[in-house]
Amino acid sequence: MTKADLVIIGGAIMGSSLAYFLKKDLGFKGSVVVVEKDPTYALSSTTLSAASIRQQFSTPENILLSQFGLKFIKELKERFGPDADIGFHEGGYLLLATEAGMPILEGNHKTQVEMGADVKLLTPDQLKATYPWMNVDDLSAGSFGVTGEGWFDAHMLLDLVRKGAIAAGATYIKDEVVGFEKEASKVTAVKLASGDSIACGAAVNCAGPNSGRVAAMLGIPLPIEARKRTIFVIDCKTPHPGMPMLIDPSGLYIRPEGDYYIAGVGPGADRDPAVELNDVDPHYDLFEEVIWPTLYERMPGFDAIKMVNAWAGHYEYCTLDQNAVIGAHPEITNFYIAAGFSGHGLQHAPGVGLAIGELFLHGEYRSLDPSIFGYERVASNTPVRELNII
Repeated sequence: MTKADLVIIGGAIMGSSLAYFLKKDLGFKGSVVVVEKDPTYALSSTTLSAASIRQQFSTPENILLSQFGLKFIKELKERFGPDADIGFHEGGYLLLATEAGMPILEGNHKTQVEMGADVKLLTPDQLKATYPWMNVDDLSAGSFGVTGEGWFDAHMLLDLVRKGAIAAGATYIKDEVVGFEKEASKVTAVKLASGDSIACGAAVNCAGPNSGRVAAMLGIPLPIEARKRTIFVIDCKTPHPGMPMLIDPSGLYIRPEGDYYIAGVGPGADRDPAVELNDVDPHYDLFEEVIWPTLYERMPGFDAIKMVNAWAGHYEYCTLDQNAVIGAHPEITNFYIAAGFSGHGLQHAPGVGLAIGELFLHGEYRSLDPSIFGYERVASNTPVRELNII
């Protein structure tokens, strides 16, 4: 296509959610073109993620976005037909805290309950009674999401939303945005690696870990970069019944996955540089150095385990505050941003897709208001801290 009312840069879950909600729910009759350089999504943050959803955030707006994402998951069959299934397992999140972490845990819990999240605090005795396989000696409490939290198949969700967007009238093209044309304070066209250009009424940056580079093409500083995260598939023969998505005070997470478990942990600030998007070599050393000893300390039944597989994907890491940047740029007013989710983009994509769609169509947020995450805070260097980044 040589012209579009809206060009969406990036066709993974964020870009596809925007295309779907704009065309389907909001009934936009204009042309929507989604530019995606790799329609296999082999290196996409969406498909390489741990694919989960939680309401246990510290920022009310993040909780609301999760609640909308949960509602969307519950509506999949209504939206996409009786065979729509992403294998959602509502197993809950369990965030553990030592004495040092209690003020944050309790403060977050208060916010979550006020926002209507179904979460409860468990004492060490209650944790031990519920999870007898857990070492609770150093713990002061755990926060458990009773309902509305769990994990699912990211590939299936993306496939449903992408096909739904296409069925509603969005056009996907395989190409890569390499530049823009601009007049005054408006984007007028996007330039593609193929040599083609698409004249546009507006453009949305949904390029995930590449969104900082996309913004830079317009001279917009956007503090988002690719950070590598490794997920390990672990075989453990010792039963650990009822295991939720468990978040250790160290930052390590683990959850069941069929007959196995998947686990991961951040590599530490001194080993966490920005990386190129083709760098998906797992941090294998984390397994022996961090994963195994931490798991054994928390759950002695993990004394004899085997790493079955490992893969790495990219966080679209917002270096300002690990929160997303959402909304229109204040100066280039027809350039929108939905990026920098620092690990929680998959669960927030439906809500953000609807919100950006409304902003584009009506000039204002109506159903959800993520304006706290607007670009203005980047320009003024005013972080909005999310205390529950995993």
